[in-house]
Amino acid sequence: MPQLTSTVLRSCRSVLLAGACALISIPALAQDLRIGLNAEPSSLDPHYHALSPNNAVGQHIFEHLVEADPSQKLIPGLAASWKVLPDGITWEIKLRPGVLWHDGTPFTADDVVFSFERVPNVPNSPGLFSYATKGKTVKKVDDLTVHMTTGSPSPLLPNDLAAVFIVSKKHGTGATTADYNSGKAAIGTGPFKFAEYIPGDRIIYTRNDAYWGTKPAWAKVTMKPIKAGPARVAALLAGDVDVIEDVPTADIEKLRKEPKVELAQTPSNRSVYFHLDQFRDETPFAKAKDGTAIKNPLRIKLVREALTKAVNREAIVTRVMEGAAVAASQYLPEGYFGIAKGLKPVPYDPEGAKKLLATAGFPAGFKLTLHGPNGRYVNDVRILEAVAQMWTRIGIDTTIETLPPASFFTRASTGGAGGVPEFSAMLVGWSPSTGENSGALRPQLATFDRDKGTGTANRGRYSNPTLDKLLDEAIMTVDDEKRADILAKATLLAVEDVAWIPLHYQINTWAT
Repeated sequence: MPQLTSTVLRSCRSVLLAGACALISIPALAQDLRIGLNAEPSSLDPHYHALSPNNAVGQHIFEHLVEADPSQKLIPGLAASWKVLPDGITWEIKLRPGVLWHDGTPFTADDVVFSFERVPNVPNSPGLFSYATKGKTVKKVDDLTVHMTTGSPSPLLPNDLAAVFIVSKKHGTGATTADYNSGKAAIGTGPFKFAEYIPGDRIIYTRNDAYWGTKPAWAKVTMKPIKAGPARVAALLAGDVDVIEDVPTADIEKLRKEPKVELAQTPSNRSVYFHLDQFRDETPFAKAKDGTAIKNPLRIKLVREALTKAVNREAIVTRVMEGAAVAASQYLPEGYFGIAKGLKPVPYDPEGAKKLLATAGFPAGFKLTLHGPNGRYVNDVRILEAVAQMWTRIGIDTTIETLPPASFFTRASTGGAGGVPEFSAMLVGWSPSTGENSGALRPQLATFDRDKGTGTANRGRYSNPTLDKLLDEAIMTVDDEKRADILAKATLLAVEDVAWIPLHYQINTWAT
């Protein structure tokens, strides 16, 4: 049986786990492949929302200048090569010749310039890719050459090139997000063409026979969002789909015993964690025990320390995730560039947490509503329920509210008055597309600044000038060893300040 082909490899790579896909093989099922997804995109506009489900489906149609292999090593994509020029701030990007858009027109430098100019101007975006485009001046030299000037040394520019999808200027000029969703503007250079998108039901691609790279094995691919884990398993066993992602942890052992089913697992760099409101004097979902308003307790470091000490990560890993996770101490696990090496998860210490609350002025605790998506992350609702119980045990009466992912992320990003995050405490996750720690720290913990493109996913609006300075220094440091040290210092600073509460890294599972 052949190995899983580029269709699913791309889908896996989008969640940074493609290494496992090469372990799966599936029968040669004519020319069609059907994939059951655990989450659907909020849009097919590749610049609308920097969200993994969007990237997962987008990269079948659209491509980046620089791509990443299954281990996140950067490789040529639409750019054949890239280099920094002698001035130290200008990069010369040579484009791949002979690439055609799906309508048969040639891909040129005009499309690159247009794409980088479009990214920060997508209306109503809940999470822009502007962190990868800010501070860059893009100029066409000739049809196959682009110069990109950064204003200061930018050793991570190739990583940013791996984050921005390139769209057609011809079809994208004046196009709205709705035009991409309808397929009118969804004209890419990728291995598959847009065929149909019915939100909540299916996304259908057909093979691009003029693709410049390795041709896909499948003539037609149908991706079906099946948000409920048991329903995905049932669809696989019934033969309604050929592949499912995010096998429910409760079904892993059962599927291992199915003779017609194959499983593959691999640790991911998806971190699951809590963001806490740290910017408002009063936060809407934290109240006194009697329901009256109080000053935002989440801005107090002692309270945040109590919250993280009250989380029993090992219980979440073993009981909630049923072993399909690793307790987290920071945004990325061991082995990634720029982490704080040897950092251990915060030990479970409920008695110590109670003492910290008392010292912080909350000996009786307070009330808190914890928000999260229902169906975005593996066991997300069960995680919320478990942590709510843990926090309630130390005196913080915690209730949970879950929402469909699209609604949750909009409200968690810009749903409050004035376009600020609506929630006080929220469960979220992140997989840095850059494969290194600045890809987590810059969007997650740098001070939110729309003009600078920093903190684009900083839903707690944490702000620390010292951390910002370290991150600014890191992204301008050419020497890899020095840059790694700076990012490690930034991580330790954020951990010490309890800028966020890390929970675990997912171990992801596919079944065919």
